[in-house]
Amino acid sequence: MRLPGRLAAAIAVLTEVETRKRPVSEALKAWGLANRFAGAGDRAAIGNLVYDALRHRASHAFLMGSDAPRALVLAVALRDWREDPAALNAAFADDSHAPHPMSEDEIARAAASLEGASEAVRADVPEWLAPSLERGFGADWVAEGAGMAGRPSLDLRTNTLKANRDRVLKSLARFNPQPTAIAPHGVTMPAGPRDARTPNVTTDEGYLKGWFEVQDQGSQIVAALAQAQPGEQVLDLCAGAGGKTLALAAAMANKGQIFAFDTDRNRLAPIYDRLKRNGARNVQVRPPLEHALDDLIGKMDRVVIDAPCTGTGTWRRRPDTKWKLSPELLATRMAEQAALLRQGLAYLKPGGRLVYITCSILPEENDDQIVALQAEHPQLASLPPAELWSAAFGTPLPPGVLTAGGGIALTPRLTGTDGFYCHVLRR
Repeated sequence: MRLPGRLAAAIAVLTEVETRKRPVSEALKAWGLANRFAGAGDRAAIGNLVYDALRHRASHAFLMGSDAPRALVLAVALRDWREDPAALNAAFADDSHAPHPMSEDEIARAAASLEGASEAVRADVPEWLAPSLERGFGADWVAEGAGMAGRPSLDLRTNTLKANRDRVLKSLARFNPQPTAIAPHGVTMPAGPRDARTPNVTTDEGYLKGWFEVQDQGSQIVAALAQAQPGEQVLDLCAGAGGKTLALAAAMANKGQIFAFDTDRNRLAPIYDRLKRNGARNVQVRPPLEHALDDLIGKMDRVVIDAPCTGTGTWRRRPDTKWKLSPELLATRMAEQAALLRQGLAYLKPGGRLVYITCSILPEENDDQIVALQAEHPQLASLPPAELWSAAFGTPLPPGVLTAGGGIALTPRLTGTDGFYCHVLRR
């Protein structure tokens, strides 16, 4: 397919997403199944167009005077991909699969500036979240929002139970991998421009042998900040598919015990195969049964709560969720987080650590939750972020990551990662 046909396909996919309220990944998969003539490069390019349109939906809609799929996709082509409008219109005229030619107004709008746009539009975030983001990031909140609208890298965590980072780098050399800047066992492949394809690393021999897992560097960092030690008893209260469980198992060198639990069987299901592939032998999966964790009360050295959240920290990867988020969903997640924090306390032994993690950039889900918890339980002391960071990575705390409430916030702008929050407390 040539670019005009790819643009038309992206418009069709976005229309499907808007009219039928389908998740973007499902709409892209359905388009691919219905158009089997499209190659892998075509599907990657169409996906990039769709995701770029959603990442910059607010700013592109402001300029184009419309948030219709055509307007958003054309804005991506002209503004993000830097296509020449005259050449693109000529290509449209020569391709039966192309959208109809661009008008002079569309071309002029795409070339305009964001002067006069609100701060939320320049940050490419929903207007109703502006006060929350400003409270969390202060004067830098617009830049932080804009950072969340970029493309993410593909990050991997070396499984130190089976390999080292040099082996993983050599195994994936054809993709030009690089060591991550912060996570000591991480490997990254930066996102490419325009129609660049993301490497399919899950077919690599190293992945199949358990040498590495796909995991954002931010997720690796917060798992390392948990500082799980060999021989400890650790409860992973919201284990999900087990990404952080596996990181904890490697940090503990398969010594001690990790209890992996989640209330959702479907989320937990992949963990079994992943544990086997990674060679993680110190993990006991507890299914979501009544009283499943009663024998752990008051016995845990660490309780890790990777809490369900709005996922605002993953907007680069799932930009459609940015525009679906509502105050009602935020309130629901906050209630779940508060309940989990109080539940987790029951399993800590005296001197034990509670590790609270979210993939959110909103203070309501982060600092606010800790402030409320400590008001009820003054015996919980926050551990100094600078000391945690130094112990985990041997470097000073990066500028800007310390939150007002004494937590650590990671963002694309500050750390080159997805958005994460971590706060560690001692009982």
